[in-house]
Amino acid sequence: MTIGKPYVDLVLEDKKIRTFDMNATQDEYEWHRDLNNRQIEVLEGEGWMLQFDNKMPMPLSIGDQVTIPEGVFHRVYKGNTPLKISIREYNG
Repeated sequence: MTIGKPYVDLVLEDKKIRTFDMNATQDEYEWHRDLNNRQIEVLEGEGWMLQFDNKMPMPLSIGDQVTIPEGVFHRVYKGNTPLKISIREYNG
């Protein structure tokens, strides 16, 4: 079990690069919602899935771009290789 959050962020000028911990258990990837809208792009990772509240999980592939609206519950399902995503936050 990891201590704190199951990922590490590298903060750049206009985005974050988030790398998810392969040593974290699936239980550590909890349902949550974000304070701002987010546009994510999958940079690395195989076998990961993203699930929105009341929706079926969808696979994430390298190059996928997904919008996560502010306040919408979602979670990730652990894959086979480390997941790295780019995150851009925006209002409205």
